[in-house]
Amino acid sequence: MTADAPSRAVLDKAARENFPVAPFFVPKAWRGDLMAIYGFARLVDDIGDGDLANGGRDDAARLGLPQDAAGDRIAMLDAFEGDLRKVFDGTPRHPLLLALQPTVRRHGLTPGPFEGLIEANRQDQRVRRYDTYEDLLAYCELSANPVGRLVLGITGTSTPERNRLSDAVCTALQIVEHLQDVAEDLGRDRIYLPAQDMKRFGVTEADLAAPTAGAQVRALVAFEAERARDLLNEGTPLVGSVRGRLRLLLAGFVGGGRAALKAVEGAGYDVLPGPPKATKPSLLREVGSTLRRKG
Repeated sequence: MTADAPSRAVLDKAARENFPVAPFFVPKAWRGDLMAIYGFARLVDDIGDGDLANGGRDDAARLGLPQDAAGDRIAMLDAFEGDLRKVFDGTPRHPLLLALQPTVRRHGLTPGPFEGLIEANRQDQRVRRYDTYEDLLAYCELSANPVGRLVLGITGTSTPERNRLSDAVCTALQIVEHLQDVAEDLGRDRIYLPAQDMKRFGVTEADLAAPTAGAQVRALVAFEAERARDLLNEGTPLVGSVRGRLRLLLAGFVGGGRAALKAVEGAGYDVLPGPPKATKPSLLREVGSTLRRKG
């Protein structure tokens, strides 16, 4: 189906991600499936962040809610989850869920990963701070890891070991994104830097609101970046476990994370002026390096 303008605006955000979402070299059927999954995940995040076009009024109407409910994020997420269920046993109302339905049926995908992404955004409405790194990892289990498992599902390559490796990569990518978006997240009254680590490095919330990062904030960001790098290293054998164009796609995910970390490092770990972004040459170098790795 052809996406309408609001849905197209959601899908167009794929170009801003740290990694290629549905690059030209993957089979056409995969590209459609990958974009269907991306559209779902991006829309859920936009509902949770209050970033919907037209204040969410169009999406509220599509989900059977009155337009004045568009500002109630929990109500919107609940309605979206209700429409998600129709992907599996009926006909959904939202265009992006209609686009997702053929992908779900073709590959026998189950509701669990999709529900996890919705629950992560519900959690964003309730939880604004994370005490420990372990708490953050539990959040990433909902907010990031389902996406990798869905990619393995649509490519027919899911195994318990690949799922484990994919989880490491996806959690790393989520942490990198959190590091890039410290200032933006703080503007939403969210902090994804564990409070325990902030205390260890002597960083206060006021320090995160500064125009540029002081030495303590930079040290904290460098510490969290190293954790993300370790997770990427842990998950990199996933790339070598598959062949063909899927191997290149997964190398793009891992390489995108590595290139984003290089950008953060290149900014001197000062992420407060705005998100450091990788250049295309840096991304290509990191993808090539990932492909050459033995593990």
